[in-house]
Amino acid sequence: MSHDEFPTDRPAVVTCGLPYANGDLHVGHLRGYVGADTLNRALRKVGQQTAYVCGSDMHGTPIAVNAAKEGVSPEEFALSYHEQYEETFPRFNVEFDNYGHTHDETNTETTTSIVRALEDSGYVYEKEIMVGYDPEADQYLPDRYVEGTCPYCGEKARGDECDEGCGRHLEPGEVEDPVSVLTGNPAEYREREHRFFRVSELQTYLQGFIDRLEGTSNARNQPREWIEGELRDWCITRDMDWGIDYPGDEQDDLVLYVWVDAPIEYISSTKQYSERVGADEYDWAEVWRPPEDERSTPDSAGGGGEVVHVIGRDIIQHHTVFWPAMLHAAGYTEPRAVAATGFITIDGKGLSTSRNRAIWAREYLDEGFHPDLLRFYLTTNGGLQQDVDFSWSKFQERVNNELVGTLGNFLYRSLLFAQREYGGTPDVDVSARVEERIEAAVADFRAGVNDYSVRQVGNSAVALARFGNEYIQNQEPWNLTDEDPEQAAQVIRDCVQLAKAVVVLFEPIAPGKAEELWAVFGGDDRPVRDVTLDAALEAPAAEFEAPTEPFEKVEDDRVEELTEKLEARIEEATSDEDDADESETDEGEAPEAGDMEPLLEERISFDEFQELDLRVGRIESAEPIEGADKLLKLTVDIGHEVRQIVAGLRQLHDHEELPGTKVVVVANLEKAELFGTESNGMVLAAGEDADLLTTHGDSEPGTKVR
Repeated sequence: MSHDEFPTDRPAVVTCGLPYANGDLHVGHLRGYVGADTLNRALRKVGQQTAYVCGSDMHGTPIAVNAAKEGVSPEEFALSYHEQYEETFPRFNVEFDNYGHTHDETNTETTTSIVRALEDSGYVYEKEIMVGYDPEADQYLPDRYVEGTCPYCGEKARGDECDEGCGRHLEPGEVEDPVSVLTGNPAEYREREHRFFRVSELQTYLQGFIDRLEGTSNARNQPREWIEGELRDWCITRDMDWGIDYPGDEQDDLVLYVWVDAPIEYISSTKQYSERVGADEYDWAEVWRPPEDERSTPDSAGGGGEVVHVIGRDIIQHHTVFWPAMLHAAGYTEPRAVAATGFITIDGKGLSTSRNRAIWAREYLDEGFHPDLLRFYLTTNGGLQQDVDFSWSKFQERVNNELVGTLGNFLYRSLLFAQREYGGTPDVDVSARVEERIEAAVADFRAGVNDYSVRQVGNSAVALARFGNEYIQNQEPWNLTDEDPEQAAQVIRDCVQLAKAVVVLFEPIAPGKAEELWAVFGGDDRPVRDVTLDAALEAPAAEFEAPTEPFEKVEDDRVEELTEKLEARIEEATSDEDDADESETDEGEAPEAGDMEPLLEERISFDEFQELDLRVGRIESAEPIEGADKLLKLTVDIGHEVRQIVAGLRQLHDHEELPGTKVVVVANLEKAELFGTESNGMVLAAGEDADLLTTHGDSEPGTKVR
């Protein structure tokens, strides 16, 4: 692994958090898989050797529970969803180089090998712990069969995670007031021997790892709470018979915890791809195994290839603490980057599968929309780590304004004019001005790849198309064909080159549409997915047929119809399931309103609100405060003066990226002293992730917020 800019001379692998084989896919899931697919395609565009691998997560308690309800085996239940996912992903142009599952022979063998390596290295030990036991059912209870109270925050929790409160990973026996999910009766805690992974011994390594890690700031900063605090060992076995058996264990009801074998599928799927295409084309061992001489250094980053994980933000801890610790202890390559997506909301409310407040993958396709429209919406509608709201009206707005009005309009009018007037590409050289603009767009694309920003990747193409529209409109070649035919030919030659560059840059976002356009005028026998960024300035086809409009508008009556369908579905599901337990949040879902802090009943007057002096500020500098794990010392320009403000952002934001950020400041707050540092004001932020409040436009520092 390196930290050089892409492309590097080492092979890369891009993965996405495994879909749990327990339900239908929806837009919340697709955001991650489309985002990772886009990033993988973009890496290929910059010339990086890479593979995109994934697989279905087949194990765990929820699958066993739901399989029992349906009267089938867990394997049969999970395989049915696995097959559905295999069929659905290609329909959204999500192109895995390999898609396996955690219950196949390769992953069983790889998992067994890694666990034995952990044992041989002394990182696994046996320990008797208190485990939930249901006297009525006469069986030990795996974590998801136990519910109770979180010992840290007091909220309702399940056996392995405080999913409704602080979000902490919980070890067996930690949940207070345990209740058996099987019978609904109080559970007992009884002693039971389990295996533990010595994560605590890898704290120094993990502290170095998190400093090296690339990706989104939430994935880098959120884990610091655990890595820099008390790091506890991790129980890696569970009391059930569905999963991968602990190697050599004589107890047939003790299996590996699902979070051991699930991420190992990344390695197993890469192996399967390498075995299929041959190691000469792509060598899995070159990616995942560091050189022998580097493996002997206990706290080194190791060698290997460029491992990039795209995940949901609800599984950051697993991918930035447990997973790299396990890889390092077993002698495998650590991740270079972890990019965590935000949640998806529907019409401003939390996505809820049980209340049918979701846009289902198959539903979207059944409505007849092209998959690339949704890919564009999900990848460019905000940064990767930001929450994205989906509504049919917002979908319509993005499609009509940007895909139809900007990108599609430029491509169609330019290529149609070129074909009608010149039969294809005019025989002149591209102007220096347009060549420079294409080079700038290519540079933006490269920067997006190296910043793990699929939004920037997509916006580089849209911005170039916007320039093209302005260029052709200002030059008016239709008026030059008679007055100045040489200039007319120059303008259209420029526009066809711009169009080719747009298609090259837009392929990772909209591969299906890009391929259709490429076939019209690309001038290259290779598919557009296989060309690199150099093709943006290569000559288009000298002759080509008249194009068709690449995108169609979404009409108002269509949006109204789809919105009514969604509302009716939600109303029906809500009335049927008012008493449904929604304690489990599906991947990609935002929390329900009931999971948020309640609104205060006590109101304040308008006059009281007016007493708050809220000002736009700009962070000029940010530095950690010694001895304070969560605090940063900021200097903030609020127009009238530059203030020093202490803010609890250290574990949630990269302080080096904060300068230049616009924020909202409470300017008339009493001064305070924190850790010996004066704080003169307060910076406002939303939620547990400290989402900084900022301005949509260009308000100057000092502007009053009303």
